[in-house]
Amino acid sequence: MKRSQINTVLEEADVFLRSHGFALPPFAHLPPEAMHAPDYAEIRARQLGWDLTDFDSGDFARKGLVLFTLRNGTLPELAAGAGMVYCEKVIVLRDGQHCPMHRHFRKTEGIINRAGGALVLELFASDPDGARDLSAPVEVICDGIARQLPAGGLLRLAPGESVTLRPGDWHAFWAEGADCLVGEVSTVNDDVHDNRFDPELPRFSDVIEDATPWRLLVSDYPEAAR
Repeated sequence: MKRSQINTVLEEADVFLRSHGFALPPFAHLPPEAMHAPDYAEIRARQLGWDLTDFDSGDFARKGLVLFTLRNGTLPELAAGAGMVYCEKVIVLRDGQHCPMHRHFRKTEGIINRAGGALVLELFASDPDGARDLSAPVEVICDGIARQLPAGGLLRLAPGESVTLRPGDWHAFWAEGADCLVGEVSTVNDDVHDNRFDPELPRFSDVIEDATPWRLLVSDYPEAAR
């Protein structure tokens, strides 16, 4: 994606979040040069902040996400079972925009429709090898109630509703009828190593630097730390 497009999308996402009364933490509004400071080393290390991807599709309007990670623990904390073992994100999902089919190896997550249109999830279980099971039913928890769907079944969440997805639960999702404000609470998030897509896709997009960044993405942090 071009940096100029990323800038526009992030600014629009910020306006969208504000329109729903969702206030981001102060570091969300830091200019790129501020992120180089030692004071923000923990933000960079924990991959907090803005994240945007089109999964290298070249078609962000149909296949893409804007995310903001508000808090995130570390894998050593998760392994020890103590400390910050959780993560929280907010996701801006435009009407008709898809997150492609994927699962996680370690992460359990709650996906919440906070506001907007319907949030639709397509769900599959994993077979013994971890691939999508195209025949077995899949069971998930929706706001404390177990629900079973056929392989590839569609789960529609209205605003206020949520679903818990465990490691191995294959899922794709999209907004239907209107843009969605989506929440995610989970165990520690590791987007570098803990995603498997079907078909295989890159989690982070290549960036064409045709403009100065409005805000840094989490994928920009390695360069910012130098």
